[in-house]
Amino acid sequence: MRDRVTEAVPELVAAAVAAPSMHNAQPWRFVHHTESGVLSLYGDPDRTLPVGDPEHRGLHLGCGAGLFNLRVAAAHRGWDAVAETFPDRRDPWRLADVMLEESGTGPSDRALADLFPAVENRHTSRAPFTDEQIPPEIFDELCAAALLEGARLAVPSGWHADDLVDLVHDAELHEAASDLMQAEIIAWTRTGRAGEGPETEGVPAYAFGPRQHDVKVPVRDFGLPRNTERRATATFEERPQLAVLGTEADTPADWLRAGQAMERILLEATRDGLATSMMSQPLEWPELRSMARDPASGLGFVHMVFRLGYGPAAAATPRRPVADVLTVV
Repeated sequence: MRDRVTEAVPELVAAAVAAPSMHNAQPWRFVHHTESGVLSLYGDPDRTLPVGDPEHRGLHLGCGAGLFNLRVAAAHRGWDAVAETFPDRRDPWRLADVMLEESGTGPSDRALADLFPAVENRHTSRAPFTDEQIPPEIFDELCAAALLEGARLAVPSGWHADDLVDLVHDAELHEAASDLMQAEIIAWTRTGRAGEGPETEGVPAYAFGPRQHDVKVPVRDFGLPRNTERRATATFEERPQLAVLGTEADTPADWLRAGQAMERILLEATRDGLATSMMSQPLEWPELRSMARDPASGLGFVHMVFRLGYGPAAAATPRRPVADVLTVV
Protein backbone atom coordinates (compact mmCIF):
# COMPACT_ATOMS: atom_id res chain seq x y z
CA MET A 1 0.00 0.00 0.00
CA ARG A 2 2.77 2.45 0.94
CA ASP A 3 4.54 2.07 -2.41
CA ARG A 4 1.28 2.62 -4.25
CA VAL A 5 0.63 5.74 -2.19
CA THR A 6 4.08 7.11 -2.96
CA GLU A 7 3.47 6.62 -6.67
CA ALA A 8 0.04 8.24 -6.46
CA VAL A 9 0.93 11.27 -4.33
CA PRO A 10 1.69 13.60 -7.28
CA GLU A 11 -1.69 12.77 -8.83
CA LEU A 12 -3.47 13.37 -5.51
CA VAL A 13 -1.71 16.70 -5.04
CA ALA A 14 -2.60 17.70 -8.62
CA ALA A 15 -6.26 17.24 -7.69
CA ALA A 16 -5.78 19.17 -4.45
CA VAL A 17 -4.28 22.23 -6.15
CA ALA A 18 -7.20 22.44 -8.58
CA ALA A 19 -9.11 23.98 -5.65
CA PRO A 20 -10.01 27.68 -5.67
CA SER A 21 -8.16 30.18 -3.51
CA MET A 22 -8.46 33.89 -2.89
CA HIS A 23 -6.97 35.75 -5.91
CA ASN A 24 -5.72 32.32 -7.05
CA ALA A 25 -2.77 32.79 -4.71
CA GLN A 26 -2.56 28.99 -4.18
CA PRO A 27 -1.41 29.34 -0.55
CA TRP A 28 -0.50 25.70 0.07
CA ARG A 29 2.38 23.30 0.09
CA PHE A 30 2.54 19.56 0.66
CA VAL A 31 5.14 17.32 2.27
CA HIS A 32 5.04 13.57 1.75
CA HIS A 33 6.81 11.60 4.49
CA THR A 34 7.70 8.36 2.73
CA GLU A 35 8.68 6.49 5.89
CA SER A 36 5.36 7.05 7.65
CA GLY A 37 3.24 7.48 4.53
CA VAL A 38 1.78 10.73 5.90
CA LEU A 39 0.99 13.54 3.45
CA SER A 40 1.08 16.89 5.26
CA LEU A 41 -0.75 20.01 4.13
CA TYR A 42 0.79 23.34 5.08
CA GLY A 43 -0.36 26.88 4.60
CA ASP A 44 2.32 28.89 2.82
CA PRO A 45 3.20 32.07 4.75
CA ASP A 46 4.93 33.45 1.65
CA ARG A 47 1.62 33.48 -0.27
CA THR A 48 -0.58 35.43 2.13
CA LEU A 49 -2.68 38.50 1.33
CA PRO A 50 -1.86 40.97 4.13
CA VAL A 51 -4.49 43.53 3.08
CA GLY A 52 -7.43 41.41 1.96
CA ASP A 53 -6.81 38.48 4.31
CA PRO A 54 -4.84 39.72 7.34
CA GLU A 55 -6.08 36.95 9.68
CA HIS A 56 -5.45 34.22 7.05
CA ARG A 57 -9.07 33.07 7.09
CA GLY A 58 -9.14 33.02 3.30
CA LEU A 59 -5.88 31.06 3.26
CA HIS A 60 -7.47 28.40 5.47
CA LEU A 61 -10.55 28.28 3.23
CA GLY A 62 -8.40 27.66 0.17
CA CYS A 63 -6.32 25.01 1.92
CA GLY A 64 -9.49 23.37 3.22
CA ALA A 65 -10.79 23.22 -0.35
CA GLY A 66 -7.53 21.59 -1.40
CA LEU A 67 -7.85 19.07 1.42
CA PHE A 68 -11.34 18.16 0.25
CA ASN A 69 -10.13 17.62 -3.32
CA LEU A 70 -7.40 15.37 -1.93
CA ARG A 71 -10.06 13.31 -0.14
CA VAL A 72 -12.08 13.06 -3.37
CA ALA A 73 -9.04 11.95 -5.39
CA ALA A 74 -8.19 9.33 -2.76
CA ALA A 75 -11.77 8.01 -2.80
CA HIS A 76 -11.60 7.83 -6.60
CA ARG A 77 -8.67 5.45 -6.16
CA GLY A 78 -10.59 3.41 -3.60
CA TRP A 79 -8.75 4.81 -0.58
CA ASP A 80 -9.77 6.67 2.55
CA ALA A 81 -7.93 9.91 3.31
CA VAL A 82 -7.96 10.11 7.11
CA ALA A 83 -7.08 13.68 8.06
CA GLU A 84 -5.87 14.96 11.42
CA THR A 85 -6.16 18.74 11.43
CA PHE A 86 -3.63 20.94 13.23
CA PRO A 87 -1.48 17.96 14.29
CA ASP A 88 1.39 20.08 15.66
CA ARG A 89 0.49 22.87 18.08
CA ARG A 90 3.99 24.26 17.70
CA ASP A 91 3.47 24.86 13.98
CA PRO A 92 0.21 26.68 13.12
CA TRP A 93 1.03 26.47 9.42
CA ARG A 94 0.81 22.66 9.51
CA LEU A 95 -2.90 22.41 8.79
CA ALA A 96 -3.44 18.68 8.31
CA ASP A 97 -1.74 15.30 8.23
CA VAL A 98 -3.40 12.86 5.88
CA MET A 99 -3.00 9.10 6.09
CA LEU A 100 -4.18 7.11 3.10
CA GLU A 101 -5.73 3.76 3.92
CA GLU A 102 -7.54 0.96 2.13
CA SER A 103 -11.15 2.08 1.79
CA GLY A 104 -14.26 0.35 2.98
CA THR A 105 -17.41 0.23 0.91
CA GLY A 106 -19.50 2.82 2.76
CA PRO A 107 -21.78 5.13 0.77
CA SER A 108 -19.88 8.22 1.92
CA ASP A 109 -16.74 7.02 0.14
CA ARG A 110 -18.66 6.40 -3.07
CA ALA A 111 -20.23 9.84 -2.76
CA LEU A 112 -16.77 11.40 -2.62
CA ALA A 113 -15.51 9.34 -5.54
CA ASP A 114 -18.49 10.39 -7.65
CA LEU A 115 -17.35 14.00 -7.33
CA PHE A 116 -13.95 13.34 -8.93
CA PRO A 117 -14.86 14.46 -12.50
CA ALA A 118 -16.08 17.79 -11.08
CA VAL A 119 -12.61 18.52 -9.65
CA GLU A 120 -11.35 19.16 -13.18
CA ASN A 121 -14.59 20.70 -14.46
CA ARG A 122 -15.16 23.24 -11.65
CA HIS A 123 -14.15 26.77 -12.66
CA THR A 124 -15.16 30.17 -11.35
CA SER A 125 -17.43 31.99 -13.79
CA ARG A 126 -17.67 35.79 -13.83
CA ALA A 127 -19.91 35.72 -16.92
CA PRO A 128 -23.66 36.47 -16.97
CA PHE A 129 -25.98 33.68 -15.89
CA THR A 130 -29.46 33.09 -17.26
CA ASP A 131 -32.60 33.92 -15.26
CA GLU A 132 -33.52 30.23 -15.04
CA GLN A 133 -34.30 29.34 -11.43
CA ILE A 134 -32.39 26.59 -9.66
CA PRO A 135 -34.77 23.84 -8.52
CA PRO A 136 -35.31 23.73 -4.73
CA GLU A 137 -34.11 20.12 -4.58
CA ILE A 138 -30.69 21.19 -5.86
CA PHE A 139 -30.41 23.83 -3.15
CA ASP A 140 -31.43 21.13 -0.64
CA GLU A 141 -28.61 18.95 -1.93
CA LEU A 142 -26.10 21.77 -1.55
CA CYS A 143 -27.28 22.48 1.99
CA ALA A 144 -26.84 18.79 2.81
CA ALA A 145 -23.30 18.91 1.36
CA ALA A 146 -22.38 21.71 3.76
CA LEU A 147 -23.76 19.78 6.73
CA LEU A 148 -21.65 16.75 5.82
CA GLU A 149 -18.55 18.91 6.35
CA GLY A 150 -19.71 20.49 9.59
CA ALA A 151 -20.90 23.80 8.14
CA ARG A 152 -24.22 25.33 7.11
CA LEU A 153 -25.45 26.78 3.84
CA ALA A 154 -28.30 29.31 3.91
CA VAL A 155 -30.24 30.43 0.84
CA PRO A 156 -31.19 34.08 1.34
CA SER A 157 -34.33 35.59 -0.10
CA GLY A 158 -36.12 38.90 0.00
CA TRP A 159 -34.44 41.61 2.04
CA HIS A 160 -31.38 39.49 2.90
CA ALA A 161 -30.59 38.75 -0.75
CA ASP A 162 -30.92 42.44 -1.58
CA ASP A 163 -28.73 43.37 1.40
CA LEU A 164 -26.00 40.98 0.27
CA VAL A 165 -25.89 42.60 -3.16
CA ASP A 166 -25.70 46.02 -1.50
CA LEU A 167 -22.92 44.82 0.82
CA VAL A 168 -20.83 43.67 -2.13
CA HIS A 169 -21.16 47.08 -3.73
CA ASP A 170 -20.32 48.77 -0.41
CA ALA A 171 -17.20 46.61 -0.27
CA GLU A 172 -16.30 47.73 -3.78
CA LEU A 173 -16.39 51.34 -2.58
CA HIS A 174 -14.12 50.46 0.35
CA GLU A 175 -11.82 48.66 -2.07
CA ALA A 176 -11.68 51.56 -4.52
CA ALA A 177 -10.74 53.93 -1.70
CA SER A 178 -7.87 51.74 -0.47
CA ASP A 179 -4.61 52.14 -2.36
CA LEU A 180 -3.19 49.14 -0.50
CA MET A 181 -6.08 46.91 -1.51
CA GLN A 182 -5.86 48.09 -5.10
CA ALA A 183 -2.14 47.35 -5.18
CA GLU A 184 -2.67 43.86 -3.78
CA ILE A 185 -5.29 43.03 -6.40
CA ILE A 186 -3.02 44.30 -9.17
CA ALA A 187 -0.20 42.14 -7.79
CA TRP A 188 -2.37 39.04 -8.28
CA THR A 189 -3.84 39.80 -11.73
CA ARG A 190 -2.20 38.92 -15.02
CA THR A 191 -2.77 40.92 -18.20
CA GLY A 192 0.43 40.11 -20.05
CA ARG A 193 2.10 43.39 -19.20
CA ALA A 194 5.79 43.50 -18.30
CA GLY A 195 6.72 43.09 -14.67
CA GLU A 196 3.74 40.99 -13.60
CA GLY A 197 4.07 37.82 -11.57
CA PRO A 198 4.31 34.25 -12.90
CA GLU A 199 1.62 33.08 -15.30
CA THR A 200 1.02 29.99 -13.15
CA GLU A 201 -0.72 31.98 -10.40
CA GLY A 202 -3.10 34.87 -9.95
CA VAL A 203 -6.19 35.77 -11.97
CA PRO A 204 -5.58 36.02 -15.75
CA ALA A 205 -7.34 38.63 -17.86
CA TYR A 206 -9.44 36.03 -19.69
CA ALA A 207 -11.04 35.11 -16.34
CA PHE A 208 -12.10 38.69 -15.48
CA GLY A 209 -15.36 38.28 -17.37
CA PRO A 210 -17.17 41.13 -19.13
CA ARG A 211 -17.95 44.47 -17.55
CA GLN A 212 -21.45 44.75 -16.16
CA HIS A 213 -23.83 46.93 -18.11
CA ASP A 214 -26.12 47.57 -15.15
CA VAL A 215 -23.78 46.91 -12.17
CA LYS A 216 -26.32 44.89 -10.19
CA VAL A 217 -24.74 41.47 -9.83
CA PRO A 218 -22.16 40.86 -7.09
CA VAL A 219 -19.19 39.77 -9.19
CA ARG A 220 -15.71 40.99 -8.34
CA ASP A 221 -14.24 42.95 -11.24
CA PHE A 222 -10.52 42.20 -11.22
CA GLY A 223 -10.08 44.43 -14.25
CA LEU A 224 -11.08 47.70 -12.59
CA PRO A 225 -7.75 48.52 -10.91
CA ARG A 226 -6.03 48.19 -14.29
CA ASN A 227 -8.74 50.04 -16.25
CA THR A 228 -8.88 47.42 -18.98
CA GLU A 229 -11.13 49.41 -21.32
CA ARG A 230 -11.15 46.89 -24.17
CA ARG A 231 -13.28 44.40 -22.27
CA ALA A 232 -16.76 43.74 -23.57
CA THR A 233 -19.84 44.86 -21.63
CA ALA A 234 -22.72 42.50 -20.88
CA THR A 235 -26.07 42.50 -19.12
CA PHE A 236 -26.15 40.10 -16.19
CA GLU A 237 -29.10 38.29 -14.59
CA GLU A 238 -31.77 40.47 -13.03
CA ARG A 239 -31.78 38.76 -9.63
CA PRO A 240 -28.67 36.71 -8.80
CA GLN A 241 -29.24 33.44 -6.94
CA LEU A 242 -27.09 33.50 -3.83
CA ALA A 243 -26.15 31.19 -0.97
CA VAL A 244 -24.20 31.92 2.21
CA LEU A 245 -21.80 29.52 3.92
CA GLY A 246 -21.13 29.77 7.64
CA THR A 247 -20.11 28.01 10.84
CA GLU A 248 -21.06 28.44 14.48
CA ALA A 249 -17.60 29.57 15.58
CA ASP A 250 -14.79 31.50 13.92
CA THR A 251 -11.52 29.70 14.68
CA PRO A 252 -8.86 28.42 12.27
CA ALA A 253 -10.37 24.95 12.66
CA ASP A 254 -13.74 26.37 11.58
CA TRP A 255 -12.10 28.07 8.61
CA LEU A 256 -10.50 24.81 7.48
CA ARG A 257 -13.82 23.01 7.94
CA ALA A 258 -15.63 25.73 5.98
CA GLY A 259 -13.10 25.41 3.16
CA GLN A 260 -13.90 21.72 2.80
CA ALA A 261 -17.61 22.50 2.84
CA MET A 262 -17.07 25.24 0.26
CA GLU A 263 -15.41 22.85 -2.15
CA ARG A 264 -17.97 20.12 -1.59
CA ILE A 265 -20.71 22.60 -2.44
CA LEU A 266 -18.87 23.78 -5.55
CA LEU A 267 -18.25 20.24 -6.79
CA GLU A 268 -21.84 19.19 -6.14
CA ALA A 269 -23.06 22.30 -7.97
CA THR A 270 -20.72 21.61 -10.90
CA ARG A 271 -21.95 18.02 -11.12
CA ASP A 272 -25.53 19.35 -11.17
CA GLY A 273 -24.74 21.54 -14.18
CA LEU A 274 -24.54 24.85 -12.33
CA ALA A 275 -22.11 27.67 -13.00
CA THR A 276 -20.56 29.10 -9.84
CA SER A 277 -18.67 32.08 -8.55
CA MET A 278 -17.75 33.29 -5.08
CA MET A 279 -17.78 36.69 -3.44
CA SER A 280 -15.58 37.40 -0.44
CA GLN A 281 -15.50 41.19 -0.86
CA PRO A 282 -17.82 42.14 2.03
CA LEU A 283 -16.17 39.50 4.22
CA GLU A 284 -12.79 41.19 3.85
CA TRP A 285 -13.99 44.25 5.78
CA PRO A 286 -14.84 43.56 9.46
CA GLU A 287 -17.46 46.28 9.55
CA LEU A 288 -19.31 44.63 6.65
CA ARG A 289 -18.78 40.95 7.41
CA SER A 290 -21.14 40.86 10.39
CA MET A 291 -23.86 42.42 8.26
CA ALA A 292 -23.71 39.51 5.78
CA ARG A 293 -25.29 37.23 8.39
CA ASP A 294 -29.05 36.83 8.59
CA PRO A 295 -29.83 36.51 12.34
CA ALA A 296 -32.77 34.24 11.55
CA SER A 297 -30.59 31.74 9.68
CA GLY A 298 -28.71 30.45 12.72
CA LEU A 299 -25.34 31.05 11.06
CA GLY A 300 -22.73 32.24 13.51
CA PHE A 301 -20.07 33.55 11.12
CA VAL A 302 -20.18 33.89 7.35
CA HIS A 303 -17.19 32.64 5.35
CA MET A 304 -18.35 32.80 1.73
CA VAL A 305 -21.14 34.10 -0.49
CA PHE A 306 -21.88 31.99 -3.57
CA ARG A 307 -23.48 33.11 -6.82
CA LEU A 308 -25.07 30.14 -8.55
CA GLY A 309 -26.97 29.66 -11.78
CA TYR A 310 -26.90 28.46 -15.35
CA GLY A 311 -24.40 29.93 -17.74
CA PRO A 312 -21.53 29.27 -20.14
CA ALA A 313 -18.66 27.05 -19.12
CA ALA A 314 -15.74 28.99 -17.69
CA ALA A 315 -12.09 28.46 -18.61
CA ALA A 316 -9.62 27.00 -16.14
CA THR A 317 -7.26 29.37 -14.40
CA PRO A 318 -3.57 28.42 -14.14
CA ARG A 319 -2.03 26.35 -11.39
CA ARG A 320 1.55 25.96 -10.27
CA PRO A 321 3.20 22.65 -11.22
CA VAL A 322 2.97 19.90 -8.62
CA ALA A 323 6.75 19.91 -8.35
CA ASP A 324 6.58 23.47 -7.03
CA VAL A 325 4.23 22.63 -4.16
CA LEU A 326 5.22 19.07 -3.21
CA THR A 327 8.27 18.02 -1.22
CA VAL A 328 9.09 14.34 -0.66
CA VAL A 329 11.19 13.48 2.40
